[in-house]
Amino acid sequence: MSYENPTPNATTAARTLFRVGLGGVLIAHGTQKLFGWFGGGGLEGTSQGLHAMGFRPGKTSAVLAGVGEAGAGLALALGLATPAAGAAAATTMGVAASVHAPQGFFATEGGLEYPAVLGLAATAFAVGGAGRVSLDAVTGHVLDRPWMRAAAVAAIPVAIGVQVYRRHQALAAEGTPEPAVTPVEEGSTDPA
Repeated sequence: MSYENPTPNATTAARTLFRVGLGGVLIAHGTQKLFGWFGGGGLEGTSQGLHAMGFRPGKTSAVLAGVGEAGAGLALALGLATPAAGAAAATTMGVAASVHAPQGFFATEGGLEYPAVLGLAATAFAVGGAGRVSLDAVTGHVLDRPWMRAAAVAAIPVAIGVQVYRRHQALAAEGTPEPAVTPVEEGSTDPA
């Protein structure tokens, strides 16, 4: 029995399906925060939830999280400015994962599993690009140059670190212990 490598067309199809699927999940998640779609809290509910978790100001944090998910998700789905889109989504998911980390790995326990996987997938596209079936390819990769990929990937841990630091500083200044995120709370306050 011999193994045959996937054809270039199969590889392109797989990459495109994964990119569009990831983008769709991020769009849905972000529009929950921004508009209250799909059972989300909208800006008001998300602002309150993020404020309770130590993100200051809550409304600005909600807008950034929503745009970081929905906007980056749309760009990833289209394959446009993929390094920046992947980095924005990965940063948003990395911050969310940091909030979920105290509950362990598995999402069923409120852990970081879900946002971490989304962030890792977004990082993979920031590193590897959108592929042949994308607006980046149609535009001659004007917004997807090798240096852009390197800069985007380098920016991810810095941006996550800044947000996590700001959150810890806000909680410390108020003398508030780090709040736990549990699976029950995720419907209205989930930072991911």
